[in-house]
Amino acid sequence: MAASPFLALHGAVPAEGVDAGVAAHYGNPIVEQRRLEAGSAVVDASDRGIVTVTGPDRLSWLHSMASQALDRLAPGTSTETLLLDANGHIEHEAHVLDDGETTWLVVEGSEASALAAWLDRMRFMLRVEVADRGEEFAVLAAATTEALDRAAPAAAPAGVPLDWTDPWSEPGGHRYASAAGHPSSTWRWVERIVPRDALAEAAAAVEAGRVEVAGSLAAEALRIAAWRPRLATEVDEKTLPHELDWLQSAVDLHKGCYRGQETVAKVLNLGRPPRRLVLLHLDGSDTVLPAPGEPVVALKVRPEPAAGEEPERRPVGRITSSAMHHELGPVALAVVKRAVPAGIPLIVESHGIDVAAAQVEIVPADAGAAVEVPRLPRLGIRP
Repeated sequence: MAASPFLALHGAVPAEGVDAGVAAHYGNPIVEQRRLEAGSAVVDASDRGIVTVTGPDRLSWLHSMASQALDRLAPGTSTETLLLDANGHIEHEAHVLDDGETTWLVVEGSEASALAAWLDRMRFMLRVEVADRGEEFAVLAAATTEALDRAAPAAAPAGVPLDWTDPWSEPGGHRYASAAGHPSSTWRWVERIVPRDALAEAAAAVEAGRVEVAGSLAAEALRIAAWRPRLATEVDEKTLPHELDWLQSAVDLHKGCYRGQETVAKVLNLGRPPRRLVLLHLDGSDTVLPAPGEPVVALKVRPEPAAGEEPERRPVGRITSSAMHHELGPVALAVVKRAVPAGIPLIVESHGIDVAAAQVEIVPADAGAAVEVPRLPRLGIRP
């Protein structure tokens, strides 16, 4: 795939890791965050993948496999879905938009070919066709459609503009986190599908001053501050949707059977998420941002420690993503064990340095079963 024209813009610094292929920033990630949040900048998200499903059975077929209700998805309506394994662990995640003729799935770039191949194997005799369209189409993103309009028009092959609006700010499912003060209320994110050759037009609009630009670091900082999970960063092979509070936007708890549904229902109704997502406010005195996968530890102090005895370090979780936010300072998302108390001080072991961290609960430590099962009286021997 050809390099993005945005990488040729003045000051562009290529991203590494999960966002390789686009610009990390254009000289000042903090300023770019403010521009993006204000709705005046666009982000090159052309590293994302695009998979399409066509055919008269496409929505009912996807509905049968997905965590989200898709069988009656109206043209132009944005939604999000997960594809789970038999044990309820997350395998794929997609931003879903249908135009009346085609269902468009925006996914992580590294997932596109694998998802297209898996879907193709699941077609059986149904009237559906699956295609990886990443060579033909790309994604631009922004907080507002107005900014995107100044960059490039949305593709609309069936007459419906392909703008996916993130449902994270308007949850329709079960939310573990308290609604009071939830940062999703101010989160705005639109992903626009455009012909890939329109990227040059969008880059030219930036050069001409018609729209400002922001890099992936700015987008990630705002996402982290909004507690918004992402497949490429927060998910590992054991992740359940509950652990990331993803039931609120990607799971319809009233739809019929799909792979992994039994685990979703059991953990929600009768159990507790085994791990939980937290936001960490990091000590910035050493100007160190932890890398994904670095350990989060807690100190266990004995009631009567011996002289000179160091507290025992216990691993309690891992960093999933981190950023320098323009208002919050250094922050990170981390997945920790359920039993870690909310008020306990944490340490991130990063680059040989101990970084102090204070946690903000996203999925609360006391998140419990949604259904209260009444206790049956014990049956004893009557006299």
